[in-house]
Amino acid sequence: MITLWGGQTSRSLRVAWLLEEMALPYAVRQVDMLAPEPDPQFLAINPAYFLPAIQDGEVVMVESIAIMEYLMARYGPTPLVPAPQSPDFPAYQQFLHLGEAGLATLMMPVIVSRFLAPEAERENWGAAWCLQALQKRLNLVSARLAASPYLAGETFTAADISVTYALGLGQRTLGLALDEVLQGYVERTTGREGYRRALGRSS
Repeated sequence: MITLWGGQTSRSLRVAWLLEEMALPYAVRQVDMLAPEPDPQFLAINPAYFLPAIQDGEVVMVESIAIMEYLMARYGPTPLVPAPQSPDFPAYQQFLHLGEAGLATLMMPVIVSRFLAPEAERENWGAAWCLQALQKRLNLVSARLAASPYLAGETFTAADISVTYALGLGQRTLGLALDEVLQGYVERTTGREGYRRALGRSS
């Protein structure tokens, strides 16, 4: 049984969604990241103390995209990954990683500045730069979706899980405004049963 260490609205949602789409059995261990004291069991799993993490037998992993790649390789094949020789594979690979490296990661300096920084430091140069860079990268997503319903083409893949999570994070925490293309895309992806089941289990 795979154990997913998660928390409300955390990146564990990506992993839970993937597990649901692949119909893999798993158990969720909730972690309250705002608790006054760290959870000692989770601290032993991930000394860096961030979500998500999984335990799969002897395997312990952190980083949501790496976990997704591991699960698809270990328990695939799955239609969530185009074949490497497919013309859709390069776009899949690019957007799978863009969802974290190019979108969600750029949001974090803005989020922590707005919600955790002292009042005088909330509107800082670094956070403003990250927000501008985020908007530019969203142009990549919009341009791709103007040509196809999903990021790897005609079929829903793990790249859509990655990017949809990032878009939701931006909407929840930054009031990120999505254009018509992106809004329609989010409605398609979050309308899936796998997403709804994952949301219920990871929150």
